[in-house]
Amino acid sequence: MPADFADTLAAHGQAPLRRGIATTLQLNVGRRCDLACHHCHVEAGPLRTEAMSLATAERALALLARSPEVRTLDLTGGAPELHEAFRPLVAGARRLGRGVIDRCNLTVLELPGQQDTAAFLAEHRVRIVASLPCTTAENVDGQRGRGVFERSIAGLQRLGALGYGSPGSGL
Repeated sequence: MPADFADTLAAHGQAPLRRGIATTLQLNVGRRCDLACHHCHVEAGPLRTEAMSLATAERALALLARSPEVRTLDLTGGAPELHEAFRPLVAGARRLGRGVIDRCNLTVLELPGQQDTAAFLAEHRVRIVASLPCTTAENVDGQRGRGVFERSIAGLQRLGALGYGSPGSGL
């Protein structure tokens, strides 16, 4: 009969696992994205319509209000900036004194109707987590779509112009 996990840990001289206090609430707000990357683990894309309801977003803010130990709201899912609750979630979390992380694909910052998103992120002191799969246009465009490298660099430049990545900016 196989040993349970606690027995396995003990057999290897490890202490049992203990649950800590949750300090981050990560919300996947939906699967809509301006990109359709081959490697996307949630298969997000421009044609996806699954999205968190506004009622659930409101409940998440209520949870934050009741949970002072949760210091960070981490927004992800497709391109979270495209969700109608994105800005209310960011603003609400910041009003509660919480930090906010935006898992941004960078290209979304260059979309029509999103030109003020970078400024919104800076104004609310949102921490941005973004990535490129490599440093060449050919490879990035091969994985994420034609023109993505160029639009990603433009997004980085937009953020840089607002102070992101500058020493002492806090961004």
